[in-house]
Amino acid sequence: MDEKYEALRLKNQLCFPLYAVSNLITRKYKTLLDDIDLTYTQYIVMMVLWEKAPVNEKFLCEELYLKSNTITPLLKKLENKNLIEKKKSAKDERNLVIELTEKGRILQDKALCVPKTIAKEICLSEDEAVFLYQILYKILDQERKKNNEKI
Repeated sequence: MDEKYEALRLKNQLCFPLYAVSNLITRKYKTLLDDIDLTYTQYIVMMVLWEKAPVNEKFLCEELYLKSNTITPLLKKLENKNLIEKKKSAKDERNLVIELTEKGRILQDKALCVPKTIAKEICLSEDEAVFLYQILYKILDQERKKNNEKI
């Protein structure tokens, strides 16, 4: 390959190993999440709700770096599974909040095995995992700051 095209080699692209590893890890999650009847994106929504419910849709979008047109159908599916419910906020009736149902809270116990199993599947030491986590969140946080400055 001509040297001027070196930057276009697949091995020189940051995006490719991130993409490939993301797909690999998501496939590992799929096997575990099938057992609790969740997709990966439903699972990350549920993790936020297990930690911070009740929340509104805007908060979920910000927390998960997703757009409303992605979150809305996810919430509808979770509602159809009777894992969540939407209610009018007591503070502002124009605002809908998302709360866990009893079934949604019980699911948290069934999901406890997921992070432990995934951690065993990934060949990183604890220090390496923390370092990778810090680097990835540095990128996400910088992007969030840029987007907030535009508003």
